[in-house]
Amino acid sequence: MSAGRLAGRLIGLGVTGSIAAYKAVELLRLLTAEGADVVVLLTPSAAHFVGPLSFAALSRHPVETDVLDLLPDGRIGHIVIADSADAIVVAPATAHWLGAMATGLASDTVTAACLATSAPVVVAPAMDGDMWTHPATVGNVARLREAFGYVVVPPDLGPLASGQVGQGRLAELPRIVDAVVEAVATRPIRQPDAAGRPPLVDHAVHEADLAGRRLVVTAGGTREPIDPVRYVGNRSSGRMGVAVVDAAIERGAEVTLIAGSVEVPLPDQARVVRVETTAELRDAVRSAMSADPDRLPADALVMAAAVADFTPRHPASTKLTRSDALTLELIPTPDVLAEVARDAADLARGSRPFLVGFAAETGSLERAAGKLRAKSVDLLVANDVAEAGSGFGTDTNRVTLLDRAGGRDELPLLTKRQVADLILDRVARALDDRDGREQTVGSTHGRPAG
Repeated sequence: MSAGRLAGRLIGLGVTGSIAAYKAVELLRLLTAEGADVVVLLTPSAAHFVGPLSFAALSRHPVETDVLDLLPDGRIGHIVIADSADAIVVAPATAHWLGAMATGLASDTVTAACLATSAPVVVAPAMDGDMWTHPATVGNVARLREAFGYVVVPPDLGPLASGQVGQGRLAELPRIVDAVVEAVATRPIRQPDAAGRPPLVDHAVHEADLAGRRLVVTAGGTREPIDPVRYVGNRSSGRMGVAVVDAAIERGAEVTLIAGSVEVPLPDQARVVRVETTAELRDAVRSAMSADPDRLPADALVMAAAVADFTPRHPASTKLTRSDALTLELIPTPDVLAEVARDAADLARGSRPFLVGFAAETGSLERAAGKLRAKSVDLLVANDVAEAGSGFGTDTNRVTLLDRAGGRDELPLLTKRQVADLILDRVARALDDRDGREQTVGSTHGRPAG
């Protein structure tokens, strides 16, 4: 995956009250695809066309809608954007906003941020053709260009919302992106420190894109008994798996949580199965993934549990006494995820569950790609547990997502809830694609596609 022309950049996206405001959602996607971190500012009229919820879900930042709003840490939101953004792009920009900006009337967050910033400003107007050619608009645009140094991307010629044909349509989005790239090309990143930028929301707001889906999630560590008192285990707290469960429930899924040793509260809305050993985990996963008279088979498995790799060959039935030395013969535990993948391989492609595995490594993620292939999973979440903030028991994680098609996304340090939502974004899309293939096959064979 290429870094993108805006990698590492923070871009402020100002949206004003034009009917073309809906196109700003796609513009946000395009800027993000170029590697930008995007934070959105809305005028009050823009919020009538596209609500803050859509922009918050896609940008993962609080949306600035009021000049009096403060960030959770008490900072003034539009000022933080003005001070840290590498560029601000206003698209669409209405005739009203052009006039307000040309005269410095900071009555909304977009104008206020542009007044307060020393970063480049790119403006993409959209309005009726006669409004665009009115002397007032022509004068305001000239002032923004000549006195303020703003880059203005002129509107295109074509059909307008009024039914007329003229110059006033918002410019093609790739042209706006190109203007932003050119505006920052020779400039250093203004604020590389995430602490100086607007904060990420703890988790993005999502639609119920997993409604009607059944997910199985494992969490925590397994414990392999040495005797009735002692065990072989690991340091997993279960935070990552529980974060996936919370996110999946919020997105409408029915969730079965198979929990080993965990240190966090378990969600009330999930069906919880408690296990201790890897063998118990294997039995619980196989049962939960299969269908029975009361339920369909699971749509996806997210194997976030840290499974003990070894178990004592001969656990003692009574407590071992203290001695000078203790020798244990350890044997490998079952590879639960690989077994589920082998079972899934026998299913028709349309019925195959989406499988997500985790790989906890130390020092390097070089082995992760091999694990993806060996376990035959669709998505592997790899992290270096020796890295600060990314190990067991933390509320944050820095992961790399590897997929079956060879894709590799190296994510920054995020909260585990944010990581959970990014994983479920992949799951939701994959299941939608699976349903699409089923409908296509059904239609091809003369069966109803619904």
